[in-house]
Amino acid sequence: MAIAVPSADFVAALHEYQPLLRRVARLYCQDADDRQDLFQEMVLQLWRAWPRYVPQPGAKLSTWLYRIALNVAISNLRQRTRRPAPVGLDAEALAVAQAPETSFDADDRAQLYLAIARLSDVDKAFILLYLEDRPYEEMADILGITQNNVRVKMHRVQEKLRSLLVPAA
Repeated sequence: MAIAVPSADFVAALHEYQPLLRRVARLYCQDADDRQDLFQEMVLQLWRAWPRYVPQPGAKLSTWLYRIALNVAISNLRQRTRRPAPVGLDAEALAVAQAPETSFDADDRAQLYLAIARLSDVDKAFILLYLEDRPYEEMADILGITQNNVRVKMHRVQEKLRSLLVPAA
């Protein structure tokens, strides 16, 4: 069985959108090794799907990439949650124990990622697309829902994040 060589177009798209794929992996995996595994799985699935990709008029390549990357990330997360996890510190306790002295901005970013980690799989997808400044129209295409539904769900996810980020009194 011959191994197919990726086309130059695929390689160019991968180089251009690698940061997007890494951000998706960052949101769905806390561990660096798991992030790398997820990134590689996304690349593999994109490569497999590439021959079937047909650009649609007015459609963006990034929308297609997001859809595949998010589906792979959510599937991967579901597979990992089915396996019993080793007992140890939770992500928040581990982050606090390992965190070096950081600037105010880096601390805020770390708190945001911890709050995002506590969201559901679907809510994480909304936040990722929001943080990427994707318009609601593109979000709707990526997630397969209406723009109005995107607005409603986005509002709810933002409220959840606000409640998670409010310091305990």
